[in-house]
Amino acid sequence: MTNSLSDAEFEIMKIIWENAEETTLFSYLMEELAAQGKPCQKNTLIVLLSRLVSKGYLSATKIGRRNEYVPLISEQAYQTAQTQHFIDKVYEGSVKGLVTNLIAGDLLTEEEYEELKKLLEGGRRG
Repeated sequence: MTNSLSDAEFEIMKIIWENAEETTLFSYLMEELAAQGKPCQKNTLIVLLSRLVSKGYLSATKIGRRNEYVPLISEQAYQTAQTQHFIDKVYEGSVKGLVTNLIAGDLLTEEEYEELKKLLEGGRRG
C-alpha cells in the first residue's frame, strides 16, 4: 500500500481501527471526531471517506440511509508499509541506517534501547 494518508484521513482510519465493531457508521465517526475535539463538517467527512474508499483503505456499504465502512487494511499492515516506504526513501532501504541514526542521534530512551537490544539478541522468532 503506497498511497499514504493525509493527517485527516489517518485520524479517521485510527477511529475505524480502534472501533471494536466490524463495521463503522458515519454517525459514529462524527461523534468520535467531536469527542476528540476534532469536529468535522458532514460534507468534509463524506469527501475524506470517499478518498479512503478510492485509495483502497475502506469499503463502503449503503444500508438504507446509512453508510457502513469496513477497513480493507489493518493498522499493522499500514504501519509496516509506511515504515518500509520511509526506510526506502530516507535510508535507501537500510534498516541498519535507521537504527544507527536512532542510537547515534540519542533518539531512544534507555528503556527503548534495552528493549531493542533484547529484541535484536533474541533474533527472529516465528
